[in-house]
Amino acid sequence: MQDTSEVHLDAIFMALADPTRRAILSMLLEDDMAVTDVAAPLPMSLSAVSKHLAILAAAGLISQEKHGRVKWCKLEPDAMRSASVWMQAFGQFEPVNLDAFERFLEQDLARDLPRD
Repeated sequence: MQDTSEVHLDAIFMALADPTRRAILSMLLEDDMAVTDVAAPLPMSLSAVSKHLAILAAAGLISQEKHGRVKWCKLEPDAMRSASVWMQAFGQFEPVNLDAFERFLEQDLARDLPRD
C-alpha cells in the first residue's frame, strides 16, 4: 500500500506528464490567469482545458478561486517541492559533458575514415 507522500508524488508526476498541463504551468509562472485566458492560446475546448486544470488542482500544482463570474488560476510553487526533493536523490550522477562527448565522437569518426 502506498503512503500519502507516494500518492502525492504520483499525482504530481501524472499531472506533469502531459504537455498541455506543462504549458499551462508555464503560462501561470508569469502571472495568475482567468480560466478563459488560460484556454485562449490552447487548441482545445474550454471544457477540455477545465479538465486539465482540475488535474493540476488535484495534484496541488495550482489553486483556483472564483471572483464574481471569473475563475482564476494560480500556480502553487511549493507544490513541486516533494517531487524536486525526490528527483535530487538522483543528482549524484555526474552530468554528461556534451562538449567532451562531441570531441570523442569526432576523434572516433576521424579514426574510422579512410585515409588517402
